[in-house]
Amino acid sequence: MRDDKVFRLQPHEVALLRAGARAAVTVAVADLHLRGHVEAGRPGTLRTSEASTEGAGQASPPVTPPESAASPVPPASPVPPASPASLSPLPQLAEAVRTALRRPAGLEQVLKDPDVRKALAEVRAGLSAAGLLRALPPHRTRTARNGLVALSAEHPLPAGRKGLSAADTLMAVALHDDRALNVLLPRFALRAGLTARAEVADKGFHRRAPRGGGTGGRDYVSCGGSSSTD
Repeated sequence: MRDDKVFRLQPHEVALLRAGARAAVTVAVADLHLRGHVEAGRPGTLRTSEASTEGAGQASPPVTPPESAASPVPPASPVPPASPASLSPLPQLAEAVRTALRRPAGLEQVLKDPDVRKALAEVRAGLSAAGLLRALPPHRTRTARNGLVALSAEHPLPAGRKGLSAADTLMAVALHDDRALNVLLPRFALRAGLTARAEVADKGFHRRAPRGGGTGGRDYVSCGGSSSTD
């Protein structure tokens, strides 16, 4: 009989448990974007959108950021509209990220914001209380490891976003990070610096380091004494 503790977690909690703070904040950013609160600013930065007028915890219909005809990214279909019921109340971490973006900033700056750090600490404390994360040294418990394996099997990487709910989109980002962002929110993720830009060169494809840090960095979670990449 499976332990459902991990299955009951919110996407940002799954992301933090699986890959650390950067992944959790990336999910929070994606959540805010789907609600219409955050969009890409100057290359590699995020900013609150003009549509971000809802109160904390209130879901609003997602909007697709305006795209420039000169964009190097191929056109993508608009994000399917999500009903308010498909988005839960805004988590505290997402609210802290939204507040941190009162001025445009990159992901690295957001991660250093005191309120964001405090919200992350509270998420960690909740995971520890649930028996999923040990504090010293920081690493996942066996229950957490097994739960993440089962959750990943239940939520494989989507082939596209057609018919995918907002909640499933966030869970995909939590479990598959850059790969999910490249499928589900490619233009936003690239412009905001959440994913790296791929370039074609004489010797094939080369990837630049993410301007905003991306989700590739694993900050503290480990399994069996080694750094966790899952």
